[in-house]
Amino acid sequence: MDKLDQAIRDVVIGNRILAHEGVVDAYGHVSVRHPRDSGRYLLSRSRAPELVELGDVIEFDLAGNAVAGDTRPPYLERFIHGAIYEARPDIQAVVHAHAEAVLPFTISPTPLRPVVHMASFIGRHLPVWDIRDRFGATNLLVVNMAQGRDLARTLGAERVVLMRGHGFSAAGRSLPEVIRMAVYMPVNARVLLEALRLGEVKALSPDEIEAHASMKPEDPSMRRGWEYWAARAGCAELL
Repeated sequence: MDKLDQAIRDVVIGNRILAHEGVVDAYGHVSVRHPRDSGRYLLSRSRAPELVELGDVIEFDLAGNAVAGDTRPPYLERFIHGAIYEARPDIQAVVHAHAEAVLPFTISPTPLRPVVHMASFIGRHLPVWDIRDRFGATNLLVVNMAQGRDLARTLGAERVVLMRGHGFSAAGRSLPEVIRMAVYMPVNARVLLEALRLGEVKALSPDEIEAHASMKPEDPSMRRGWEYWAARAGCAELL
């Protein structure tokens, strides 16, 4: 299959997985970098992730402009994706979500740390971006490139950036990798919240994080999760 056709199918699969696994609801989105042009990315039109279909996927330049004159309403926060791709040539896929379990760690001094091995991909440090620091009182949405670039600067070289009172954005070397990160982020957050009630928490060490997170995007175990979640979401025929 042509790489572009498969990338479009993968965007649909990614949206369906995140919806089925409860990472997104009517809101949130996932994109992939264009396989033929690193200065573009593929993202659905403004639609609930569970409902995204092949014809909904639009091609954008990094500034968030739809290519080829597509006038369908886009996601307001598409600038998250373009700014991260612009800042990080190594990144091939981006997820933005508002998972409830993650939110307490965006508004409290308690850091979100990986405590379960399947969440090692989120990295040892998850910075918190507060839109109010540079842009004052807003609706907390990332609606232009200036805000997107500020978010990308806070992400830096990390894999996940938390967004105060809003959610998170995750960046991966492949779509299966970033979907895995997004699925296990809320799981890890729930486990950590429960453990904090019991007392001192023993998080994964930096060496433990890197030992697991060093898995390559093309490793069979990465593909195994992608296929499993696609089947659960009812879209295995798109693989």
